[in-house]
Amino acid sequence: MTGWGPDVLGDGFEQRTLPLGEDAEGEVVATLVRAVPTPPAEVGRWQRFLQRVRGLPEPPSVAELADVDVLYVHGWSDYFFQKRLARFWTTRGARFFALDLRKYGRSLREGQTPGYIADLATYDEDIEAALEAMAEGAASGRRLVLFGHSTGGLILSLWASRNPGRASAVILNSPWLEFQLGPIRQAIAPVVELGARWWPKDAAPQVDLGFYTRAQAEAADPDDPMEVNLAWRPEQTMTVHAGWLHAILVGHARVAAGLAIDAPVCVLLSARTAVPTRWSEELTSADSVLVVDDIARAALKLGTSVTVERIDGALHDVFLSRHDAREDAYRRLDAWVTGWAATIRLRRGRG
Repeated sequence: MTGWGPDVLGDGFEQRTLPLGEDAEGEVVATLVRAVPTPPAEVGRWQRFLQRVRGLPEPPSVAELADVDVLYVHGWSDYFFQKRLARFWTTRGARFFALDLRKYGRSLREGQTPGYIADLATYDEDIEAALEAMAEGAASGRRLVLFGHSTGGLILSLWASRNPGRASAVILNSPWLEFQLGPIRQAIAPVVELGARWWPKDAAPQVDLGFYTRAQAEAADPDDPMEVNLAWRPEQTMTVHAGWLHAILVGHARVAAGLAIDAPVCVLLSARTAVPTRWSEELTSADSVLVVDDIARAALKLGTSVTVERIDGALHDVFLSRHDAREDAYRRLDAWVTGWAATIRLRRGRG
């Protein structure tokens, strides 16, 4: 592994390259990003700002989350760029890390097929490399919180189920737990599997008209700006290949059969779905990527302790929604984390 160096997000963030060997397209790496710990004076300033301007409740004290490591994994056609989400955790004392998976964002190398994978379990290598780097120089016994968006939520859910006892909590932001055409998933799976076996790099027709990217731009909060690299997060989704789609459908089938995540799970979702066949203002206040009712039902199969939060007016990435929905998402996240931290504290007191 290389050492930590400057990150594209600028001051307050660093990145580290995680070598993962080679494949038919050459060098394979993942990239781990970390938020530099927030100084105590900055913690106080940030908390006062949130309480006064945003109306958020007082967060847990820094000491209560001081033994927590958060690992964030992005979605399809995406990478990590959400500074405020990182500061949500660091101002509460946690260490925050984000992983750009192989062939995404910071990890994409020339000549590689963006985002391509034939088996989601291959990402175990990326996750294990990240956890190894996170553990360097850290005290043992730290609690791990997995935080996944969309496809990252599917990947982390499968990993947590295969690795019981390693995550203390799982938080999912609009996780892609079921295919958009869920009722016909079983019917199309054999056709997709055949294509993946013989023509894995065949491309599916492009159906993304760029409306989700436009909705994010129109919903952007000028008081909470985010800069996006369109080379890493294009206006239209990256090309979908048969081998990758087969891997996703296999993951969905495993969720449908029921996972066994032994940590509490929090799922944040929009209250509504809007079908993006043409542009309308409705797309700025709904999930235009997933069928959220199907995701809510699938979420209940993740484990025995699942909380589903439905957020009125939220986009697919609930933390990129219009101001009111975005703040609602942070309030709900704050409430869930506060309750989770209090439960851990009570259990330790009884022990």
